[in-house]
Amino acid sequence: MVQKEAGNIIKPYGHTDVLFYYSKISKHLKNFLEGKEIAAKIWLPYGKIPFFLRRGSNMPPLHIQELDAVDEKMLRLRSEMDLDKAKGKISRQQEKIWSYFVPRKLIDFFYATNGEHPGNPIDRLFMDLDRGEGATEEQARAAAVGLIKIIKSDKKLAKLARFRIFIMWTGSSFHIYLLFEKKYQNAFYNTYFKYSKEEPEASFIGRWARQLNENPNFKKLKIKVSGGHEKIPRAIIIDPSQTPSGKLARAPFSLHMRSASEIDGIAIPLSEKQLNDKNLIKNMKSYTPEKVLNNLKELAKNLP
Repeated sequence: MVQKEAGNIIKPYGHTDVLFYYSKISKHLKNFLEGKEIAAKIWLPYGKIPFFLRRGSNMPPLHIQELDAVDEKMLRLRSEMDLDKAKGKISRQQEKIWSYFVPRKLIDFFYATNGEHPGNPIDRLFMDLDRGEGATEEQARAAAVGLIKIIKSDKKLAKLARFRIFIMWTGSSFHIYLLFEKKYQNAFYNTYFKYSKEEPEASFIGRWARQLNENPNFKKLKIKVSGGHEKIPRAIIIDPSQTPSGKLARAPFSLHMRSASEIDGIAIPLSEKQLNDKNLIKNMKSYTPEKVLNNLKELAKNLP
């Protein structure tokens, strides 16, 4: 029988298995991911395809509360045999979890931002502050600070919708959410937030990017902010395109991969006070899976 390795979160039974870690953090995500299908980005060490997705649009949907079914027996069996041989020894629910979070692979934890099926109502606006080549994490932090100030002072937005702001370090940059008090049809996103390069001022995203670029304090950073999805060298891109239903977002506490063999960060929920700390990036880069689990209750206080 394979013995559990003490203190090794990602290799609990001698080989890579991220499910142990994800089963622990899942207990704090039930409110944030309520009703959302979860997804797994599975990294492949060989071949032309670097990764593939397991998600509710191409498999039986999996929800966050189902990860409660993960137990030590299941994890031990994953170290000893493949899924076909384990069938009959585990429950159907555990089989489904196993097929999403396969052993011996590094896996990012995602979820369907506003549900898997296109055309569903939205309850949140998701903005990825993506870094173009040459843009630093510190510049992304400054952009996040400036963007939140603009959002909170936007009188047109205040008249349009009531919301809470949620901030997350992704492991590489930042995500900013507007969590709406009620659901809106997808046309609400298309009308007010979908970015158009041809008409940037037609959306809040384009106007916010312009206001950031015009800010004298932000100009000192010598970095440009743009809306959209396309990466621009030495720019921070405010990308809301993963908001509509059928799109995916990174879950809080997800591992962030550089490659199929290297974890280079972890997604951490943040308070606005933390975002304003100039030592934030250094602190965020110090997190390992072990450190996250050791501080999970405190970190989870920043979840909505």
